Amino acid sequence: QVQLVESGGGSVQAGGSLRLSCAASGYTYSSYCMGWFRQAPGKEREGVVYIGSDGITRYADSMKGRFTISQDNAKNTLYLQMNSLKPEDTAMYYCAAAYGFPVKCPGGMQYWGKGTLVTISS
Repeated sequence: QVQLVESGGGSVQAGGSLRLSCAASGYTYSSYCMGWFRQAPGKEREGVVYIGSDGITRYADSMKGRFTISQDNAKNTLYLQMNSLKPEDTAMYYCAAAYGFPVKCPGGMQYWGKGTLVTISS
């Protein structure tokens, strides 16, 4: 089993920044796809960005230039740096992962964290 625990959410004003973290533990595999998703109140969950074990990243168009995904493999931690935040970025942010060989990225995720809440005020 894999556990994913997000942290770093909070409340900031528009234009501010936050960095989210996702710590992975349990059995992991060298071939993976990890990603950040978000769900705003009353809306469907959407993908924010994915990163594969090959290091290739894929961003949703609306997040390009403002959000940056990174990872520290030694710490089994995934990050999401969010800059120039807007009120419409308010949402619960989730970390997710899929492991296997091969693994499609982006693709269906097998494991999900419980989320961290981001609130942006105008």
